[in-house]
Amino acid sequence: ELGMGVFSTPYLPYACQNAGRQLTSYENDASYADFFARYGYASEGHQIRVVTDWDQAEIDRPWDVALIDHNPSQRRVVDIERLANHARYIVIHDSEPKFDGLYHYSRIYPRFKYRAVYDREWRHAAVLSNFVNLEGFWN
Repeated sequence: ELGMGVFSTPYLPYACQNAGRQLTSYENDASYADFFARYGYASEGHQIRVVTDWDQAEIDRPWDVALIDHNPSQRRVVDIERLANHARYIVIHDSEPKFDGLYHYSRIYPRFKYRAVYDREWRHAAVLSNFVNLEGFWN
């Protein structure tokens, strides 16, 4: 998880624990990371890492699923590109076209073989992959 959030961070530890997966959350706001740690979200199965420079975040390694929802907004496409050939699935938050001026996701879409957009809610999400065909992913 790149960028902790009040919806994703409480949910992900339980989903990962039930699936037998390790969760690592990266956050660049130390007070925000500390908030989640104080409320018990850090555990043996959930590491919380504070980064002061996203370039130094140790994300260039194999991932099964990466959730992208971090700040500053211009970092999202940079880190999505870093993960493009490491993560089986990259889930990006706020993927509706009206936010393209902020996040510039359209610049990175051509770098992926597969894309599935969830647009059934008012906030969209997209899943990107260079490894897994996402046809019918949301069915």
